[in-house]
Amino acid sequence: MITYEFLQKYWWFVMSLLGGLLVFLMFVQGGQSMLGSLSRKEDEKKLLVNTLGRKWEYTFTTLVVFGGAFFAAFPLFYSTSFGGAYWVWMIMLFSFVLQAVSYEFQSKPGNIFGPTTYRILLFLNGLIGTFLLGIIVASFFTGSEFTVGKGNIAGLGESGIVISQWQNPLMGLELLGNFRNISLGLAIFFLARTLASLFFINRLNHKTLEKRSHSFVIYNGIPFVVFFLVFLIWTLIAEGYAVNPQTGEVYLENMKYLNNFIEMPIVGVLFLLGVVSVLYGIINTIINSKFKKGIWFAGVGTVITVTMLLLVTGFNNTAYYPSSVDLQSSLTIYNSSSSYFTLSVMSVVSLFIPIVIAYIVFAWRSLEKKKIGLKEIETDGHSY
Repeated sequence: MITYEFLQKYWWFVMSLLGGLLVFLMFVQGGQSMLGSLSRKEDEKKLLVNTLGRKWEYTFTTLVVFGGAFFAAFPLFYSTSFGGAYWVWMIMLFSFVLQAVSYEFQSKPGNIFGPTTYRILLFLNGLIGTFLLGIIVASFFTGSEFTVGKGNIAGLGESGIVISQWQNPLMGLELLGNFRNISLGLAIFFLARTLASLFFINRLNHKTLEKRSHSFVIYNGIPFVVFFLVFLIWTLIAEGYAVNPQTGEVYLENMKYLNNFIEMPIVGVLFLLGVVSVLYGIINTIINSKFKKGIWFAGVGTVITVTMLLLVTGFNNTAYYPSSVDLQSSLTIYNSSSSYFTLSVMSVVSLFIPIVIAYIVFAWRSLEKKKIGLKEIETDGHSY
């Protein structure tokens, strides 16, 4: 018999993995943010846009799946965060709408705005999407200003019943005032640009852009490491939001997240291996101009690192979405999840995930049989 606790932990692992995949796929946004700086000529810009255009739907789809799965598995988080940190979520999601519109319409006949306008929108998505995603993830460690009236859940169907209330009138924008949040936001932004540079080195058949991409690995890799270390060290030595397993009481514990890594050695080891893989992909690309596979080492390392980082926010008696104004309103995987029946049904559906992943790998490889150059763009039946 599968227990309710197992299902709750299983779905937090699934959400963490989806989060890791999403951060990796943000290399598309990172590439968009470099369209104006990495390219000099129109044909170079068109090549970059079409190279990224073959991948943008993966990021968009993963974001939708991530949001939908969170809503189904942990509905109280969905209502609290999406309804409370309203402006952060809406600005980020709107930037993704601009991305979809830009790819589909910039080369359409009768485009009255011109490709430059849509490329500016792609840049904004690359900047806003990555930075705000980092801000939101950081709030899992730093806390947010909300209260939850758990006693109101029983009267959910009654008129006027409110479960969650955001306690700051800025509705999420106040998260931008926390430097630890900002440090992770900038780390994700520069990581996405670093991964994009590694992706271009691996995929492009254009010597000039490849050479510039090598330089951009350095320009973006260094600030990524700096901002990530600032966030990581700060988080490991700071107080964290612990949960008493007997009473469910939330309290502050010194170095909680460092303790989680130590008390869950598998998670800690995998986290370190993920970090090493990312650094290997970056450093080896910088020192070896013939090394083209940095995106795979850094990409896999990103997925593992982010997945493990999210696991320590929900496992080992930890509140994954803490309230900084009312500790007992903090959300855990136990007090914010769906019912046993819902999680059970979803778990059956999740068995199809490997099939979906296999399809994505197959489709990816089908599109990556050879490197992309100007000739391939000109002969492509569908170019952006």
